[in-house]
Amino acid sequence: MKSQKLSKFLILFIIIILISVLCVLGYFIYGVYKENNSEADYKTLSSSVQSVTDSATDNSVNSPKNPIDFKKLHKINKEIFAWIRIPDTNIDYPILQSEKSDDYYLHRDIHGNNEYAGSLYIEYCNSTELDDRVTVVYGHNMQNGSMFANLHKFENPSFFKKHRFFYVYTPDRKLTYEVVSAHNYSDKHIMNSYNFAENKVFTQYLRMIQNPRTAVRNVRNKLNHKLTTDDRIITLSTCLNVGEGRYLLQGVMVKDEFTR
Repeated sequence: MKSQKLSKFLILFIIIILISVLCVLGYFIYGVYKENNSEADYKTLSSSVQSVTDSATDNSVNSPKNPIDFKKLHKINKEIFAWIRIPDTNIDYPILQSEKSDDYYLHRDIHGNNEYAGSLYIEYCNSTELDDRVTVVYGHNMQNGSMFANLHKFENPSFFKKHRFFYVYTPDRKLTYEVVSAHNYSDKHIMNSYNFAENKVFTQYLRMIQNPRTAVRNVRNKLNHKLTTDDRIITLSTCLNVGEGRYLLQGVMVKDEFTR
């Protein structure tokens, strides 16, 4: 009798374990599906907002063409203020700033729908004109390689060396950034930890990004010019692959052009 009860208990226990495993597996598969579906939506968006400006009929032929149709983007969401592209990566996304809260787009897509992958965004302390001394852009490190996951490509010294520039577009400008460094960092909130209005503090930050105190780092030894307090830095921030902290790509604006 005891043997029968024990057998029933073991069978029930095994069934519960199997159901639990199936639930976890199902949740994982659903998460992967959601991530891939979200990334597919962004790729479709990228294709659909390509600018169709005809240079032959444009008087500003000396200005670079803006490849992004911000009029289409603003019909989707007026809080999209820029678009970032990093060559030979999946990073080809809009950047947003919410009027509701700093972390509004942490787990929301450009439509405001709940989405774990979220969107690329800046906090309210930064200007959408990208004219602050330091602007921090946040993005998730997604397992499927979307959002800011490809920032980790810059851990490879060869990739870092070959990929010197990336680009940010606004409705009327093309901003070219030269990659200064890519490195691990603590989870310290950059904008709350430094008063960049003070020249001394900003100078210390410039020194830090040229000589990060971490074993995981790549630094460009020869920049186009020596960094000064007149420069504008953009810091792209995502999670580490393992452990606590952030992985940062630091870029200095080297060209600011009006677009047609």
